[in-house]
Amino acid sequence: MLTQNKPLLATLKGERAFTSPIWLMRQAGRYLPEYRALRAEKGGFLALVNDSEAAAEVTIQPIRRFGFDGAILFSDILMVPSALGQGLSFGVGEGPALTPPLVDHALESLQAAPERLDPVYATVRLVAAQLPPQTTFLGFAGSPWTVATYMVAGHGSKDQGETRRFAYGDPAAFGEIITAIADCTVEYLSRQIEAGVEAVQLFDSWSGSLSPAQFERWVIAPNAAIVTALRARHPGVPIIGFPKGAGEKLPAYARETGVDALGLDETIDPEWAAATLPADLPVQGNLDPLVLIAGGASMEQAATRILRAFADRPHIFNLGHGILQDTPIPHVEQLLDFVRSAR
Repeated sequence: MLTQNKPLLATLKGERAFTSPIWLMRQAGRYLPEYRALRAEKGGFLALVNDSEAAAEVTIQPIRRFGFDGAILFSDILMVPSALGQGLSFGVGEGPALTPPLVDHALESLQAAPERLDPVYATVRLVAAQLPPQTTFLGFAGSPWTVATYMVAGHGSKDQGETRRFAYGDPAAFGEIITAIADCTVEYLSRQIEAGVEAVQLFDSWSGSLSPAQFERWVIAPNAAIVTALRARHPGVPIIGFPKGAGEKLPAYARETGVDALGLDETIDPEWAAATLPADLPVQGNLDPLVLIAGGASMEQAATRILRAFADRPHIFNLGHGILQDTPIPHVEQLLDFVRSAR
């Protein structure tokens, strides 16, 4: 019998379902008209995140519309820098801004403000009380490397060059930043679990920009520490690792971090992953978000290749990264029908 009659949670715990459970990264977001309406009402992204009732509604919107097997908490990976004391803002039509940037300010200059995470925990409690019983509730945080790239530069970048230079030039100072993020992340995810999430995902969106040695130091090591600490506090709660862009470093990541499941981005050949990763490791992914926009036969062919490659292991169907805002809703419905009718 599937764990607690929750197909997604069962898969994360190593059980194989006849049909792959499905959820989509960023499934609560701008492609949904109900999301756009609520965001316009609340006046901006950060205001929406910090309004627990509104954030809970956003989290539940895609469950109500599509009936995904998993609900992902609506929040942002930069809530941790905010809790560590950086100012966080999102300009209209711009990316996030964090002040002061740590490239020229010491970590010690920040005044920690853990109370800034309280609205997130309130959101978790509200969502947990409303989800259908078969839906798995997923919490998340950014992994230390990806979060650090924003903290150091004060903004996002295409190649994370400023942070990479900082890490090479002063590895001791950068290591202190990574440790502070990791420690805060353990507490943050632990509080999410206590409030009601049933599994968590670590997003490392920029892990692909690092050399192998830097990947070991700034991706694998801190994520392994987070996994170890969380497992000691909450044994049995699955942890998904998603190191986007890791490529051939994925087997080492899976082996050395100890994550319970591994998210794959769209650049990973599913047949290679099936043959290379540990046979009993649940995997998640990895449809290209752009083929979801295309829809039709192209999408079904791509989905078929993924489903066939992972037919002999626990598999969660997902995208290789977040759903894009111009994704047609009928294509999401087509994907759901196709995956659920497969096998």
